Amino acid sequence: MKFDTPAGNNPIDQLKVIGQPVDRIDGPPKTTGTAPYAYDRYDVVPNQAYGYVLGSAIAKGRILSMDLTAAKTSPGVITIVNAQNAGKLVKGDLNTARLLGGPDIQHYHQAIAVVVAETFEQARAAAELVRVDYVRSKGTYDLTAVKGKATPADVFNAAGETSVGNFMGSFAPAAVQLDAMYSTAHESHSMLEPHATVAAWDGGELTLWTSNQMIAWAVSDMAKTLGISKEKIRVLSPYVGGGFGAKLFLRSDALMAALAARAARRPVKVALQRALIPNNTVHRSATIQRVRIGATRDGKITAIGHESWSGNLPGGGLEAGAVQTRALYAGANRMTSNRLAVLDLPEANAMRAPNEAPGLAVLEIAMDEMAEKLAMDPIDFRIRNDTQVVPDFPATPGSSDPQSKKAEQTEKPNPHPPFSKRQLVQCFQIGAQRFGWDRRNPKPGQVRDGRWFIGMGVASAFRDNLVTKSAARVRLDNQGAVTVETDMTDIGTGSYTIIAQTAAEMLGVPLNKVRVRLGDSSFPVSCGSGGQWGGNSSTSGVYAACMKLREAVAQKAGLSATDAVFSDGHIRSGSRSIALADLAGGRGLVAEDVIEFDKLNAQYQQSTFGAHFVEVGVDAVTGEIRVRRMLAVCAAGRILNPKTARSQVIGAMTMGVGAALMEHLAVDTRYGFFVNHDLAGYEVPVHADIPHQEVIFLDETDPVSSPMKAKGVGELGMCGIAAAVANAVYNATGVRVRDYPITLDKLIEKMPPPV
Repeated sequence: MKFDTPAGNNPIDQLKVIGQPVDRIDGPPKTTGTAPYAYDRYDVVPNQAYGYVLGSAIAKGRILSMDLTAAKTSPGVITIVNAQNAGKLVKGDLNTARLLGGPDIQHYHQAIAVVVAETFEQARAAAELVRVDYVRSKGTYDLTAVKGKATPADVFNAAGETSVGNFMGSFAPAAVQLDAMYSTAHESHSMLEPHATVAAWDGGELTLWTSNQMIAWAVSDMAKTLGISKEKIRVLSPYVGGGFGAKLFLRSDALMAALAARAARRPVKVALQRALIPNNTVHRSATIQRVRIGATRDGKITAIGHESWSGNLPGGGLEAGAVQTRALYAGANRMTSNRLAVLDLPEANAMRAPNEAPGLAVLEIAMDEMAEKLAMDPIDFRIRNDTQVVPDFPATPGSSDPQSKKAEQTEKPNPHPPFSKRQLVQCFQIGAQRFGWDRRNPKPGQVRDGRWFIGMGVASAFRDNLVTKSAARVRLDNQGAVTVETDMTDIGTGSYTIIAQTAAEMLGVPLNKVRVRLGDSSFPVSCGSGGQWGGNSSTSGVYAACMKLREAVAQKAGLSATDAVFSDGHIRSGSRSIALADLAGGRGLVAEDVIEFDKLNAQYQQSTFGAHFVEVGVDAVTGEIRVRRMLAVCAAGRILNPKTARSQVIGAMTMGVGAALMEHLAVDTRYGFFVNHDLAGYEVPVHADIPHQEVIFLDETDPVSSPMKAKGVGELGMCGIAAAVANAVYNATGVRVRDYPITLDKLIEKMPPPV
């Protein structure tokens, strides 16, 4: 199915099942411990051995020697695989560094060997006996030190540097100016489930039960790495315990399990130990950002410039913090730049809401600072500079997300394409009323609740709506039951549920008559989970398959598919009503289709919008920050399931609190690694840190987006929330912190007197 004209009325619009707050159908297996996660797949293949990955103890250099003698003779050891005996390996397309290092080392904790034994404890004990001699090379580990050497980088088919009008000529004479530097920290995904894989060979065919967000990408990169055909690899990932972008790509757990199983001649399971994950897998790069805004005294932006610097290994991508500034606010004279510096730190790549999350964390502080200079309410300032067209075209060939290289985006011929739907102003207006924004004291440090300074903050939320090709297969059996098969994954987002809702709506069957099978490379290739595109694109693929199945059912019934109504397990037209079960027959009916997006991307800018509101308390004596209230108002197309969508948004808001107040991978700039590489040292929010969270979804449909008229929302909730926290802290204390996270040491000396 080609989606190249805006969606008209269609079966989804019935909203009998779609749009309803249905409980997650994967809830019972998850809460009862029966959902099959990768490392727990004892049921799939017998005689599994255990692999333990050894990571490099240096960040850059070479392995001189690796003594395996003691390890090989340790109890229970079956085999040890390293670069010397692994055979020829080719780096995959989606990894920056090789997944198995040696003799050259590219980053700290790069996998250099896997020890295989009968038990996990034996493998771990033997790994401690491996003796490795290295020679270190000088590396670069400090973004600040190499910022001046950073070079402009292309941002996913858009220019890394853009210019509209005359920024410098307009900024210099502006009546009111802001010129400020900001920084965001290196961050770790810290998902609950570690990277884990069970691998088994059957002759020359490999099966992986793994934790991965993008099944087809995993198959492709594993095939390239091992030098075998994709047809000889099967990847299964029906349940993923969180990913946030770290599991978009093939990682070392999967490769090491595959290599270990081939060498051991039996199945092997590997889970990356928690302390290995922050350095061995990907992370979000730190950024340094400069924002300049010039405006008239009545608050109209005349010049806006945003520059962002990030770092990565040679050949890696960047954290493009300036991209959203190209599309969010009006202003005739503009400049953006995203520059990339070479660092020898572990690989940086996608983390939830890449680019916009750190970019809006900065831009939305700058907007508040500018509003204060103008003596304007920060909401009024944002509304005054709203725009219904993209002011800086290179902003948005579609995505500001690295995984969108796989998305179908075409260059927009219009230099200022209109937004298909943009209700940012409405988000602020509704949110301000609900949150009680009129009670905010604009003068910082004036509101007290006992020993606590109280402040409110606000920020815009913005993220592009991404759509990408997605396929599904739908079966109807002689019991009137429907089975949906697609390689789409569920990373805790509710994919099972909204896909079941889509099929139930389209075919007119009860939800309990729909079975959803996900995460298997033998199923039709879907969009996968990433970039906020999963829900909208995957359900659109199911929609396409269901439309084809409706045609097959109608043809067998001798009815017109256009006029027929599917309801209560029947197809009806006029006075005729036939049970779907009867039409399916003994062999059932099967339909498969793929939805493809193209033309509309070239005509409209598709984005999601929102407004974040936060209230904080800051202890007048200790400087402790406590978030007291949070509200997100989102305009993100049709909400397919308000309950699962709310869960996504509050989860994103929670991650945003972490980015604002505590999350920070600390770099040892002498030796090139993240020191706090476990959950004891890397702090993330806990229940005590998060108060009541409220989410409001605007009643919106976007027929330009997809036949579902939906958009993504899972990453929108993280965009801007850190700045809303930071702005609330400033309103509470009068202390402006431009260096995330806002930790106690950055506040305490500048706090107002406690009495």
